[in-house]
Amino acid sequence: MKFDYDVIIIGSGPAGFSCAMQSTKFDKKVLIVEASVHTLGGSWISKGTVPSKALRAAAKLIQSFNSQFGDEKGRRPYERFRMEDIMEYKKPILESKNKQVKDDIIKNEVETARGWGKIIDANTVEVTNNLNHKKTYTTKNILISTGSSPSVPKNFDIDHTKILDYTSILELTHIPRRLVIIGSGVITIEFATIFSALGTRVVILSDLPGILPFLDGEIKQYLISIIKTRNIQVFNDTTVTKIATNDLRTCEEVYFKTQSDPRMQVVETDHILYVGGKKPNTNGIGLETVGIKTNTEGFINVDNSYRTAVPNIYAAGDVIGQPSLASVSFLQGRLTSSHMFGNSSADNMMVDRDIPYGIYSIPEISGIGLTEEMAQELGINVSVGRAYFDNLTRADLNHDTEGILKLVFRTDNLQLLGVHIMGEHASDLVHLGQSVMAHNGTIKYFIERVLNYPTYGEAYKIAAFNGLNRVHKSGVKYKNVLERGNQING
Repeated sequence: MKFDYDVIIIGSGPAGFSCAMQSTKFDKKVLIVEASVHTLGGSWISKGTVPSKALRAAAKLIQSFNSQFGDEKGRRPYERFRMEDIMEYKKPILESKNKQVKDDIIKNEVETARGWGKIIDANTVEVTNNLNHKKTYTTKNILISTGSSPSVPKNFDIDHTKILDYTSILELTHIPRRLVIIGSGVITIEFATIFSALGTRVVILSDLPGILPFLDGEIKQYLISIIKTRNIQVFNDTTVTKIATNDLRTCEEVYFKTQSDPRMQVVETDHILYVGGKKPNTNGIGLETVGIKTNTEGFINVDNSYRTAVPNIYAAGDVIGQPSLASVSFLQGRLTSSHMFGNSSADNMMVDRDIPYGIYSIPEISGIGLTEEMAQELGINVSVGRAYFDNLTRADLNHDTEGILKLVFRTDNLQLLGVHIMGEHASDLVHLGQSVMAHNGTIKYFIERVLNYPTYGEAYKIAAFNGLNRVHKSGVKYKNVLERGNQING
C-alpha cells in the first residue's frame, strides 16, 4: 500500500523535531503536525525551556551587576526594572530559535500542517485547522510527541493574573515584591532563585519533607545555606487550604498548615506561582480509537524502542513521562526514527546509563551518576574529592565564588562514579565528568591532563587531588593508589 508519508509526527517539540531531522537523513518523507498557528518547536521554545532560561540570564546579569557595584541609590531591582523590559531580553532569542527551527525544517524538506492532529487509525491522521477545516493524511508510521502541560491545583483556580502557572508567570508586566511558590521540584527552585535575584521576597510552600530529594546530600545542604541568604523562606510538609484576596491590605493571602504545626498559617503576597508537576497532552488525539495504552497518570506506555501497543505508532518526549528533559527528548526522537526505519546502528548507539540533569537556578546545579549516599547504600567503598569555587581564580575574577564541585569515586581503583556541581556553568561543567564516566575512567584523567587556567574546569583537577589526598590520609599509600588507578584501564 502506498502512503502519503513515511512518518507523520504530531507535535514539533524536541522529540518531534529531532525525529523529523533524523528521518530526512534516511531519505524519508516527513509531515509535522503542529497545533500552534504561529510557532514551531512546541513549549520548548515558546513557553518552557528557552523563555525561562532567558529570564534567568537577565536576572543573573542584574544580580551580578548589583553584587559588584551595589544597588543604585539603595533601590531593589524590582524598583528599578520593569518585568516587560526584562522580558524584552528574551524576544530576539525566541525569534532566533524559531527561525532556526523553521529554517531547518525547510532546508530538510519536511512538510508541515498547522492544526490539531488526531489519529483515526494506525495509518491515518486527521488535521483540523483553526477554521475547523479537516484534512486526512496517510502514513506508514506515526510519532506522538505532543508534550505536556502544567497540572491543575485541586483547591483553587489559576486565573493567570494573581495565581499563575510556570507559563503565565513569564507574561508578567512587573517584578513582584512578594511571591509565594507552591511546589517542591526543579522549576520551584529555578523560579525562586531567579525572582530572588530580582529582589523579590520569595516563600516556598513544599508538600514534601525537603527540597529536591534526589540531590547529593552535601550539594543540598549547600543549596539550603544559599537559600537562607537570598530572602527565600521555605516551609516543608505543607498543605495549602485556600487562597483569598484581602482588599483592605491589597494583597493575596495563602492559608496553609504543616505536619509539624497543625495551626493555620497565613502568608501575604502579590502573586502565587503554582508548580504542581506536568500532565501529558493526550486528550483528543485518538489514543482510545487505536488502543494505545497509558499508565495511571495518563502518560503513554512504550517499549525500549518507543513503540506503543500499536507496532507502527511511537511516542517520545514528555508525553511518555520521566525524565521529562528537553535534552532526553531530543535523543528519544532520534532513536525513534532509527527504530522506525530499521537502522541497525540504533541498537548499538551509545545511550548513557546515567543521564545528566541541569537545574537552571542561581547558581546552577548539575550532576550525573551516583551520589555519595547512593554509593554507600549499594555497599560500594567510595571516597570523595571537593573543589570550592572560592579557590578558583576564574570565579574570583568574575566575583562569583559560590559553588562546589564534588567527585564520587571508588577508593580501590579511583573509578569515577558520580559528579555533582553547584555553581556558575555547572550544567556545562558536568559533561567533562560524563565523558570520563562513559569510558569507565578514573580521577587520574584530571590529574594527568593539562586543564586551561584560569577556568571553572580547573575545579576537576583540584577535586581530584583533594580526593586522592583523602585516600592517602586514610592509610593507603599514594603510589599504590595511582598504580591501582592504572589497573582499571589495563
